[in-house]
Amino acid sequence: MAEKDGNYFKPEEKLTAGQSFKQFIWNPRTKEFCGRTGASWIKILIFYVIFYLCLAVFWAVMLWVFYQTIDQREPKWQLDSSRIGSNPGLGFRPRPPADKVDSTLIWFTSGDKGNWQHWRDDLKEFLEPYNSPGSQVSPGTGEHAVGECHAQPEKGKFCLFNIRKIPDNCSASNEFGYKFGTPCVLIKLNRIYGWKPDPYLNATVEQPPSDMPQTLKDIINGTHVYISCEGENPADKENIGPVSVYPGPGIENYYFPFTNQPGYLSPFVIVQFLKPASGVLINVECKAWAKNIRHDRMDREGSVHFELLID
Repeated sequence: MAEKDGNYFKPEEKLTAGQSFKQFIWNPRTKEFCGRTGASWIKILIFYVIFYLCLAVFWAVMLWVFYQTIDQREPKWQLDSSRIGSNPGLGFRPRPPADKVDSTLIWFTSGDKGNWQHWRDDLKEFLEPYNSPGSQVSPGTGEHAVGECHAQPEKGKFCLFNIRKIPDNCSASNEFGYKFGTPCVLIKLNRIYGWKPDPYLNATVEQPPSDMPQTLKDIINGTHVYISCEGENPADKENIGPVSVYPGPGIENYYFPFTNQPGYLSPFVIVQFLKPASGVLINVECKAWAKNIRHDRMDREGSVHFELLID
């Protein structure tokens, strides 16, 4: 285009790239900043302020409506209706270092010059809330806790887990056995809201599963979720040696169900391997036993797997 000047047309000056950019930032002839006049900038600013304000109000209202449909303590979908299901898995402590998070190998050298300190420290850290006085009955949650139980507590309450029942040979004062080549491993059931065990009764009343260890068949009486730990394969069964479970053969029924009670800490057992073979990788499989616990080795349902290697 050309600009009319009197009776003549004056051709527009050709601008360099730098001059075009400067003119885009500020055009003194049209009074435009970045291609818009001041009035245009004010209009578009007002539009976007109103637009995003309405958007924020809309999502705030939708979020408020959503939170009215859920309970902060009780999940809407439970047990078989939930993604978690009603078949609890097991977990173990201590866990490998953070750089080996996918590993399930407990590998250490025992003795005064051994490298067992990580396993002791990880287990000690996990147990710290159980050791701290009043940790389970923090302010505002004491009404939910019951002392040492001998029967099922009333709805909404839970039994405090008495860690003093664990013997000294599986305590921090004795390095949880790692220093002496007799490691202690904590086994617990993963939490499932509302799950209650359906225990096996006395073997004279009903036939227990054929694959249940005989040591459990001899003692089952319907009071526990029983826990067993054995070598996974024939060679592992030979190398694992004798095993003790503390404070008893399993977890008492009255610790269940978990209903998200404030201050609740999961019950557990500690398994001590008394004479495991050294220099040999031992595959260990621990199982929980109740009528409503299914075992699937491939999916690790109702069980947990880890390895022991003691140098």
